[in-house]
Amino acid sequence: MKDVRGVPRGRRMRLVAVVLAGAGAVVGGLLVAREMNAPDFGIEAAARGGTPQCARIARAYPDGFGGRGRDGTSLPGVGVWGGGDITARCGVEPPAPTTDACLSVDGVDWVWRPLRPGSTRRVLVTYGRDPAVEITMSGRFAGTDEVLVEMSRAVAPVPQHDRCVGDEDVPLPG
Repeated sequence: MKDVRGVPRGRRMRLVAVVLAGAGAVVGGLLVAREMNAPDFGIEAAARGGTPQCARIARAYPDGFGGRGRDGTSLPGVGVWGGGDITARCGVEPPAPTTDACLSVDGVDWVWRPLRPGSTRRVLVTYGRDPAVEITMSGRFAGTDEVLVEMSRAVAPVPQHDRCVGDEDVPLPG
């Protein structure tokens, strides 16, 4: 049976199926390529970054800090802002009891991690929560308070099982 265009119906249906399959393959390939090429900013996901709890925390990460918007990344549990000026990684190993400087922001305890020699980056990790979240800020970013307030909101739903014993009046660097 032929339709009005003179092309047999079965042949036309096969042609439509081939075109749709080809279009699907192209779109799928583009999505995979986009995901594979998403910048990782030299960051690695934490060992437990792919857990459901880290997925919930990462969804609560803020859209921006001090004019630095959130960058796209395909790494589970990771947030990046300002081209890597600020990063967050959920699922890092919770810190053991420590004498490192510690402060509490809106009920969330954060421990300052020692810097590598020559580094200007500031590193903080939630204390007494599992999974733990690590924040890293470049020396170019001066809004440590803003980051800690916003990130404390994101991690506050994680139950706190321990409190840090450091001086809560530690001045914030930078």
